[in-house]
Amino acid sequence: MVNQTILNALFLSGLSDLPALQLPLFLFFLLIYILTITWNLLIISLIVTDSHLHTPMYFFLGNLASLDLCCSSVTVPRMLFDLLTQRRKITITACISQVFFFLLFASSEVFLLAVMSYDRYTAICRPLHYTQIMNWKVCVQLASIAWCVGSSFSLVHTLSALKLKFCEPRIVESFFCDLPPLLQISCSDIYINILLILILGGFLSGGSLTLTILPYVYIFKTVLKIQVQGKRSKVFSTCSSHLTVVFTFYCSTMFNYFRPNTNNHYAADKVVPIFYAVIVPLLNPLIYSLRNQDLRTAFQSVFFRKIFQTKFRNHLR
Repeated sequence: MVNQTILNALFLSGLSDLPALQLPLFLFFLLIYILTITWNLLIISLIVTDSHLHTPMYFFLGNLASLDLCCSSVTVPRMLFDLLTQRRKITITACISQVFFFLLFASSEVFLLAVMSYDRYTAICRPLHYTQIMNWKVCVQLASIAWCVGSSFSLVHTLSALKLKFCEPRIVESFFCDLPPLLQISCSDIYINILLILILGGFLSGGSLTLTILPYVYIFKTVLKIQVQGKRSKVFSTCSSHLTVVFTFYCSTMFNYFRPNTNNHYAADKVVPIFYAVIVPLLNPLIYSLRNQDLRTAFQSVFFRKIFQTKFRNHLR
């Protein structure tokens, strides 16, 4: 008979129970986290400091980098702490808070990817009207809508999760407090929670995915009309890279949130979230930004300026 004692703390299963793997996993994910923080902070800094990057496209890239930075910081530090200490105990309050912030940043990113896709469609398919359509007022409104959609989506699920009760067993089969594994161990009626995931999550993910993919269809049609082969290949390469990251994010997220609620997939509970919580925040700055010639030029300009200023100061001394 299941113990119905109401708990106030839970345990995260972590990535592995093998002691020999704890240190290698810690070092591996620490490296990923450092690279994620470095890349995204670099992009934000370049966009803020370089006036040539004060355009709608880079404004959205800066928002994406901020979301990736926050999303990774919600999950990875806790995972690294558990790998190093093997404590894995977390209060229910802290667990629900982690759910709220992760859903906030992840769902905001889902909508922002759709906005960025529309921005690219406007720039490529309607270049003569781009500045009129994507003016600063519209850009700020679209970014604000993305954050508001994420906040609303996260708040609804968090308020619903606050009503959950947890009994034995109390092990969350994940390396962080994600909503699906949290619902699996609840001894409350989770019908409303599942319904909210299916309705709100289906509407958000399905609608945003459609709004993300559809502009690329028109982009590809426009690119096929381009006579210059080199330019056509460059656009195809860039768009294909963008879509690869989008599909990685959506496929891993939808697999984890919309699969049947059974207890026979503990390995997937640990592996799949790595893609959308750890890998995608690292890939986004590489795919969306560091392959961009303007950002590379801005980085070189800042880098050489710093070197010149340092040498000049040393010369004066």
